[in-house]
Amino acid sequence: MPTNAVHVQDLSKLYGSFAALKRVSCSFPVGGFHVLLGPNGAGKSTLLRVLAGLITPTSGAVEVLGAPSFQQRARMAYMSHAPMLYEELTAMENLRYFSRLQNPGATCDCAGSPEMALRAVGLDPHLTRPVSQFSQGMRQRVSMARALVGDPELLLLDEPFSNMDSTGARELVHLLLDFRTWPLASGTKQRTVIVTTHQFELVSDVADTVVRMRNGVIEEQSKQQPEETAAIGAISA
Repeated sequence: MPTNAVHVQDLSKLYGSFAALKRVSCSFPVGGFHVLLGPNGAGKSTLLRVLAGLITPTSGAVEVLGAPSFQQRARMAYMSHAPMLYEELTAMENLRYFSRLQNPGATCDCAGSPEMALRAVGLDPHLTRPVSQFSQGMRQRVSMARALVGDPELLLLDEPFSNMDSTGARELVHLLLDFRTWPLASGTKQRTVIVTTHQFELVSDVADTVVRMRNGVIEEQSKQQPEETAAIGAISA
Protein backbone atom coordinates (compact mmCIF):
# COMPACT_ATOMS: atom_id res chain seq x y z
CA MET A 1 0.00 0.00 0.00
CA PRO A 2 1.49 3.41 -0.96
CA THR A 3 2.12 5.91 1.84
CA ASN A 4 1.03 8.80 -0.39
CA ALA A 5 -2.40 9.03 -1.98
CA VAL A 6 -0.92 11.55 -4.42
CA HIS A 7 2.64 12.34 -5.47
CA VAL A 8 3.36 15.03 -8.07
CA GLN A 9 6.84 15.84 -9.37
CA ASP A 10 7.79 18.80 -11.59
CA LEU A 11 4.27 19.00 -13.02
CA SER A 12 3.55 21.61 -15.70
CA LYS A 13 0.44 22.30 -17.75
CA LEU A 14 0.63 24.71 -20.69
CA TYR A 15 -2.21 26.16 -22.74
CA GLY A 16 -0.33 27.68 -25.64
CA SER A 17 2.07 30.13 -24.07
CA PHE A 18 0.13 30.27 -20.79
CA ALA A 19 1.41 28.08 -17.96
CA ALA A 20 -1.47 27.06 -15.68
CA LEU A 21 0.98 24.94 -13.64
CA LYS A 22 4.73 25.50 -13.43
CA ARG A 23 6.92 22.64 -12.21
CA VAL A 24 4.62 21.82 -9.28
CA SER A 25 5.81 19.20 -6.78
CA CYS A 26 3.77 18.02 -3.78
CA SER A 27 2.61 14.94 -1.89
CA PHE A 28 -0.54 14.10 0.07
CA PRO A 29 -0.41 11.16 2.53
CA VAL A 30 -3.03 8.43 2.44
CA GLY A 31 -5.90 8.96 4.87
CA GLY A 32 -5.53 12.71 5.25
CA PHE A 33 -7.74 15.76 4.80
CA HIS A 34 -5.73 18.00 2.48
CA VAL A 35 -6.49 21.56 1.37
CA LEU A 36 -5.43 23.57 -1.70
CA LEU A 37 -5.62 27.33 -1.17
CA GLY A 38 -5.09 30.28 -3.46
CA PRO A 39 -6.83 33.05 -5.41
CA ASN A 40 -8.65 32.55 -8.70
CA GLY A 41 -6.16 31.56 -11.39
CA ALA A 42 -3.72 30.05 -8.89
CA GLY A 43 -3.83 26.64 -10.58
CA LYS A 44 -5.80 24.76 -7.91
CA SER A 45 -8.56 23.50 -10.20
CA THR A 46 -6.07 22.58 -12.92
CA LEU A 47 -4.04 20.54 -10.46
CA LEU A 48 -7.19 18.79 -9.22
CA ARG A 49 -8.26 17.94 -12.78
CA VAL A 50 -4.83 16.52 -13.54
CA LEU A 51 -5.06 14.34 -10.42
CA ALA A 52 -8.50 13.17 -11.54
CA GLY A 53 -7.08 12.13 -14.91
CA LEU A 54 -9.36 14.58 -16.74
CA ILE A 55 -6.55 16.55 -18.37
CA THR A 56 -3.07 15.48 -19.40
CA PRO A 57 -0.07 17.38 -18.02
CA THR A 58 2.41 18.89 -20.45
CA SER A 59 5.33 17.52 -18.45
CA GLY A 60 6.15 15.99 -15.09
CA ALA A 61 5.01 12.91 -13.20
CA VAL A 62 1.70 12.22 -11.44
CA GLU A 63 1.11 9.20 -9.24
CA VAL A 64 -2.26 8.53 -7.62
CA LEU A 65 -2.69 5.62 -5.20
CA GLY A 66 0.58 4.17 -6.43
CA ALA A 67 -0.09 4.32 -10.19
CA PRO A 68 -0.64 6.84 -13.03
CA SER A 69 -3.86 8.78 -12.44
CA PHE A 70 -5.59 7.58 -15.63
CA GLN A 71 -5.30 4.01 -14.33
CA GLN A 72 -7.00 4.87 -11.03
CA ARG A 73 -10.23 6.52 -12.13
CA ALA A 74 -12.34 3.71 -10.67
CA ARG A 75 -10.79 4.32 -7.24
CA MET A 76 -11.43 8.06 -7.04
CA ALA A 77 -14.22 10.59 -7.51
CA TYR A 78 -14.09 14.19 -8.65
CA MET A 79 -16.59 16.94 -7.84
CA SER A 80 -16.30 20.03 -10.02
CA HIS A 81 -17.15 23.58 -9.03
CA ALA A 82 -20.30 23.36 -11.19
CA PRO A 83 -22.90 20.76 -10.08
CA MET A 84 -22.97 19.02 -13.52
CA LEU A 85 -26.37 17.41 -12.95
CA TYR A 86 -29.28 16.56 -15.24
CA GLU A 87 -31.73 19.19 -14.10
CA GLU A 88 -34.84 17.53 -15.52
CA LEU A 89 -34.20 14.46 -13.32
CA THR A 90 -34.76 14.07 -9.59
CA ALA A 91 -31.82 13.70 -7.24
CA MET A 92 -32.36 9.95 -7.00
CA GLU A 93 -32.65 9.59 -10.79
CA ASN A 94 -29.39 11.48 -11.20
CA LEU A 95 -27.60 9.24 -8.73
CA ARG A 96 -29.01 6.03 -10.17
CA TYR A 97 -27.81 7.08 -13.60
CA PHE A 98 -24.31 7.94 -12.45
CA SER A 99 -24.13 4.83 -10.28
CA ARG A 100 -24.91 2.63 -13.28
CA LEU A 101 -22.23 4.42 -15.31
CA GLN A 102 -19.71 3.70 -12.56
CA ASN A 103 -20.95 0.14 -12.03
CA PRO A 104 -21.93 -1.04 -15.53
CA GLY A 105 -22.19 -4.68 -14.47
CA ALA A 106 -24.56 -3.96 -11.59
CA THR A 107 -27.91 -5.74 -11.74
CA CYS A 108 -29.71 -3.55 -9.20
CA ASP A 109 -29.84 0.07 -8.08
CA CYS A 110 -28.35 -0.72 -4.70
CA ALA A 111 -24.83 -0.83 -6.22
CA GLY A 112 -23.09 2.22 -4.76
CA SER A 113 -26.24 2.92 -2.69
CA PRO A 114 -27.64 6.17 -4.17
CA GLU A 115 -30.17 6.31 -1.32
CA MET A 116 -27.47 6.18 1.35
CA ALA A 117 -25.38 8.76 -0.51
CA LEU A 118 -28.30 11.20 -0.53
CA ARG A 119 -29.04 10.58 3.13
CA ALA A 120 -25.36 11.14 3.96
CA VAL A 121 -25.50 14.67 2.50
CA GLY A 122 -28.75 15.47 4.29
CA LEU A 123 -31.25 15.04 1.45
CA ASP A 124 -34.42 12.99 1.34
CA PRO A 125 -33.99 10.34 -1.40
CA HIS A 126 -37.74 10.33 -1.96
CA LEU A 127 -37.95 13.95 -3.14
CA THR A 128 -39.85 13.96 -6.44
CA ARG A 129 -38.92 17.49 -7.56
CA PRO A 130 -36.50 17.80 -10.48
CA VAL A 131 -33.09 19.21 -9.64
CA SER A 132 -33.99 22.37 -11.61
CA GLN A 133 -36.27 23.31 -8.68
CA PHE A 134 -33.56 22.84 -6.05
CA SER A 135 -31.70 25.69 -4.37
CA GLN A 136 -28.01 26.13 -5.19
CA GLY A 137 -27.09 24.61 -1.84
CA MET A 138 -29.27 21.56 -2.47
CA ARG A 139 -27.70 21.09 -5.91
CA GLN A 140 -24.31 21.20 -4.27
CA ARG A 141 -25.39 18.42 -1.90
CA VAL A 142 -26.60 16.27 -4.80
CA SER A 143 -23.29 16.82 -6.54
CA MET A 144 -21.48 15.67 -3.39
CA ALA A 145 -23.73 12.59 -3.19
CA ARG A 146 -22.84 11.79 -6.80
CA ALA A 147 -19.14 11.81 -5.82
CA LEU A 148 -19.80 9.56 -2.82
CA VAL A 149 -21.94 6.99 -4.63
CA GLY A 150 -18.89 5.55 -6.38
CA ASP A 151 -17.41 4.58 -2.99
CA PRO A 152 -14.04 6.25 -3.77
CA GLU A 153 -10.77 5.83 -1.92
CA LEU A 154 -9.71 9.31 -3.07
CA LEU A 155 -12.19 12.19 -3.11
CA LEU A 156 -11.21 15.30 -5.11
CA LEU A 157 -13.46 18.31 -4.44
CA ASP A 158 -13.31 21.69 -6.21
CA GLU A 159 -14.89 24.40 -4.03
CA PRO A 160 -17.47 22.05 -2.44
CA PHE A 161 -18.67 24.70 0.04
CA SER A 162 -19.69 27.30 -2.55
CA ASN A 163 -23.39 28.23 -2.67
CA MET A 164 -23.92 26.76 0.81
CA ASP A 165 -24.84 28.64 3.96
CA SER A 166 -22.49 28.43 6.94
CA THR A 167 -24.49 25.67 8.64
CA GLY A 168 -24.61 23.52 5.52
CA ALA A 169 -20.91 24.05 4.86
CA ARG A 170 -19.95 22.97 8.37
CA GLU A 171 -22.18 19.91 8.10
CA LEU A 172 -20.35 19.03 4.90
CA VAL A 173 -16.97 19.36 6.64
CA HIS A 174 -18.19 16.92 9.31
CA LEU A 175 -19.33 14.52 6.57
CA LEU A 176 -15.94 14.65 4.83
CA LEU A 177 -14.09 13.97 8.05
CA ASP A 178 -16.41 11.06 8.77
CA PHE A 179 -16.06 9.81 5.19
CA ARG A 180 -12.38 9.03 5.80
CA THR A 181 -13.41 6.45 8.41
CA TRP A 182 -15.96 4.65 6.22
CA PRO A 183 -14.85 1.01 5.74
CA LEU A 184 -13.57 -0.14 2.38
CA ALA A 185 -14.05 -3.58 0.90
CA SER A 186 -10.47 -4.63 1.62
CA GLY A 187 -10.70 -3.58 5.25
CA THR A 188 -7.11 -2.31 5.15
CA LYS A 189 -7.18 0.87 3.05
CA GLN A 190 -7.83 4.44 4.11
CA ARG A 191 -9.84 7.10 2.31
CA THR A 192 -8.30 10.46 1.43
CA VAL A 193 -9.88 13.88 0.78
CA ILE A 194 -8.34 16.75 -1.20
CA VAL A 195 -10.30 20.00 -1.27
CA THR A 196 -9.85 23.37 -2.95
CA THR A 197 -11.54 26.23 -1.15
CA HIS A 198 -11.54 29.98 -0.59
CA GLN A 199 -13.10 29.41 2.85
CA PHE A 200 -10.12 28.21 4.82
CA GLU A 201 -11.79 29.11 8.11
CA LEU A 202 -14.09 26.10 7.58
CA VAL A 203 -11.22 23.60 7.47
CA SER A 204 -8.29 25.30 9.20
CA ASP A 205 -8.71 23.24 12.37
CA VAL A 206 -8.96 19.87 10.61
CA ALA A 207 -6.62 20.08 7.61
CA ASP A 208 -3.68 17.67 7.73
CA THR A 209 -1.85 19.33 4.84
CA VAL A 210 -2.22 22.85 3.43
CA VAL A 211 -0.82 23.80 0.02
CA ARG A 212 -0.89 27.49 -0.93
CA MET A 213 -0.74 28.23 -4.66
CA ARG A 214 -0.39 31.39 -6.72
CA ASN A 215 0.15 31.89 -10.46
CA GLY A 216 0.59 28.19 -11.11
CA VAL A 217 3.26 27.54 -8.49
CA ILE A 218 3.25 26.29 -4.91
CA GLU A 219 4.22 29.05 -2.52
CA GLU A 220 4.05 26.87 0.58
CA GLN A 221 3.18 23.34 1.64
CA SER A 222 2.80 22.69 5.33
CA LYS A 223 1.66 19.93 7.62
CA GLN A 224 -0.60 21.13 10.40
CA GLN A 225 0.50 20.56 13.97
CA PRO A 226 -1.58 18.28 16.25
CA GLU A 227 -2.95 21.25 18.17
CA GLU A 228 -4.06 22.79 14.87
CA THR A 229 -5.95 19.67 13.83
CA ALA A 230 -7.90 19.45 17.06
CA ALA A 231 -11.21 17.69 17.55
CA ILE A 232 -13.96 17.96 14.98
CA GLY A 233 -15.96 19.87 17.52
CA ALA A 234 -13.64 22.84 17.09
CA ILE A 235 -15.30 23.68 13.78
CA SER A 236 -18.73 23.87 15.32
CA ALA A 237 -17.77 26.03 18.27
